[in-house]
Amino acid sequence: MNSVADVWNNVLTQMKRDLSETTIATWFDELEAVDIRGNVFLLHCANDFKKGYIESLFLKNIKGALLDIFSTEFEVRILDDTGLAEFYGNTPKKKEDRFTSEEFTFETFVVGPSNKLAYAASRAVAEHPAQNYNPLLIYGESGLGKTHLLNSIANVIRRDDPQSKIVYIKGDDFINEFIELVRSNRGNEFRAKYREADLLLVDDVQFVAGKEQVQNEFFHTFNTLYESGRQIVLTSDRPPSEMTLLDDRLRTRFEWGLLVDVAPPDFETRVAIIKNKAALLGMNVSDKIAFTIATKVTANVRQLEGIVNKLLAYKDLLGNEADEDIVNRAIQDILRSSEYIPTPEAILDYISKYYGVEESLIRGQQRVRDAVQARQIAMYLIRSMTNLSVVDIGKVFDNRDHSTVLYSIQRVEDKMKRDPSYAEKVKELKTNINTRR
Repeated sequence: MNSVADVWNNVLTQMKRDLSETTIATWFDELEAVDIRGNVFLLHCANDFKKGYIESLFLKNIKGALLDIFSTEFEVRILDDTGLAEFYGNTPKKKEDRFTSEEFTFETFVVGPSNKLAYAASRAVAEHPAQNYNPLLIYGESGLGKTHLLNSIANVIRRDDPQSKIVYIKGDDFINEFIELVRSNRGNEFRAKYREADLLLVDDVQFVAGKEQVQNEFFHTFNTLYESGRQIVLTSDRPPSEMTLLDDRLRTRFEWGLLVDVAPPDFETRVAIIKNKAALLGMNVSDKIAFTIATKVTANVRQLEGIVNKLLAYKDLLGNEADEDIVNRAIQDILRSSEYIPTPEAILDYISKYYGVEESLIRGQQRVRDAVQARQIAMYLIRSMTNLSVVDIGKVFDNRDHSTVLYSIQRVEDKMKRDPSYAEKVKELKTNINTRR
């Protein structure tokens, strides 16, 4: 191993024996190796929540991996931004405010017929928070600019009131924070964070549906903010009426304010998005190239911007100006990378959180009722959403026989045929798993 980074990569590899890839990707993505001083292994994590969670649950895994690698015991210390600055002898840097970014503003949002109402409502909320539309819920498919609008609202409110307390969270992260802080008896800390916000932004709020305790917590948080005249803005992939797992109390409250949708942009708007993104990157894209991209990519703003980024990379790294071949290659690369097939680990992780059952129980042989139900659903979803054979699925579940897997899948399919509400629930689970990418 040539560097501390190599050591950390080796540690991550070692930990995959005991932790799922989803766990490692979720909790260790913001950890960076800093140095090894004697028998102390130093890491840095800018995310205070993840830092605390890792310190409470995963330090033993990191120490165990280091012991396996070096055959000697190490202490592990995780530094926050201030600790890292002090380690290097620097003045601590002020944390960057995500809501002062010039990239996600109303000025850089391209308005068209498909998003005009959502844009106008977002501006009204930003300029007069909690006066007109509270809550504001923006819904639509992934990649159409909902998160851009959330950040634009926050950007204006931060500019007008620099002291305002703005909280942004994704729906699945809200669930994770709630579970872990309550488990560690820090529920009051969780409630204070959200209920004292001046502006609460929740991206992909559909994830809170189906979890009784999480929905109850969100209900009381919503009421506290609403009754104290503070703004709530939500996004989701569908309107509340189609969230079949959502508590009726929350559905009613989500519909109190204004519901607006964003749809895929029309041709003219797609061309404008391409031109706008290119200009922001200092590029000039011809009408012919913009028309080619807008004709072949029709449903996703994120993909359009990704293609422009790809063209810039070809130019900067390879010196290739955009021509028809380069454009077609960039389009193929982006479309290929967007074809999402969830891993069995991602499906198991979601089902574990949804049912409140440990993943080890779902994979195992125990006949606990909740575990059996979660196991059968997980097997069905892995079979229908991935390319795994029933034999390979059996290996995921403690090497079960393929006939057991077939039986479980059949049980789910039979129940879906008999019970429309159950079929709708399975459909919604699929949608939520796909949205997590």
